[in-house]
This record gives sequence, structure tokens and C-alpha cells, in this order.
Amino acid sequence: MAQKMTDKEWRDFVSHGTRTGKLATVRADGSPHVTPIWFVLDGDDVVFNTASTSVKGRNVTRDGRVALCVDDDRPPFDYVVLQGRARISEDLDELRRWAARIGARYMGEERAEEFGARNGVPGELLVRVTIDKVLAEKAVAS
Repeated sequence: MAQKMTDKEWRDFVSHGTRTGKLATVRADGSPHVTPIWFVLDGDDVVFNTASTSVKGRNVTRDGRVALCVDDDRPPFDYVVLQGRARISEDLDELRRWAARIGARYMGEERAEEFGARNGVPGELLVRVTIDKVLAEKAVAS
């Protein structure tokens, strides 16, 4: 039987290694859009970057409601779903700093600055999602 994760457990779970998130946004016609993302936690915010012209970039700019699912696809299966509202920044210093931090998580510290330089440029958005709701369960199949 599934067990609820504690606050510390879900934060550790979503921050573990290079787990990606599946981000759900709302399209202009109201239909859902889901795409994988790289992200980091910053307190009660999920932080990621994206191109302003991407589907997710256009969606979060127009309608900030999002959900992010992070899961472990190995038995006994754990998952976390975070819901919240996105805020957008185009501040290049902030964008570059966070893009480097995200790059470090997924590609290693030795490539952090490379990803900061690549993704911290005009046309990219820094997205902060303030977490309003958490659903986190572990050992779903036990």
C-alpha cells in the first residue's frame, strides 16, 4: 500500500540525481501540453528555463498554471506531483546563473558554465513555479 512522503522525503526525491520532470501546461485552447524538463528546487519554488517561443514558454507566459510530475519507474514505484503558478523573468544575469545551476545538476559541474552561457541568453525565460500543492507517494506497488 502506498505511503505518503514527508516534506523532506519528497524534496530529496525530486532533487535526487538527474531525475527529469514532466511539466504539464495549458494550451490556448485549454488542452494540456506535457513535456520533459530539467529543473532544480529553490525553497518552495521549482526553477527551470525554456525558450520564449517554445510551446511551454508560450503557455506559461499566457497561463501560469502548471503541474510537474517526477517519478521513479522502478518497483515499488514512487512519484511526486507539484502544482503551482509560474512567474517569468528575462533578467539575463539571473537566467544565466540558474541555467548554470540546472546544467550542473544534469551535466555535471564541469559543464555548468557552458549550459549557463548557452541558455542564459535573450529569448530564454527563467520560470519559477511557486508550489501550491504536493501529492507525494512512495512504494505505490508494495
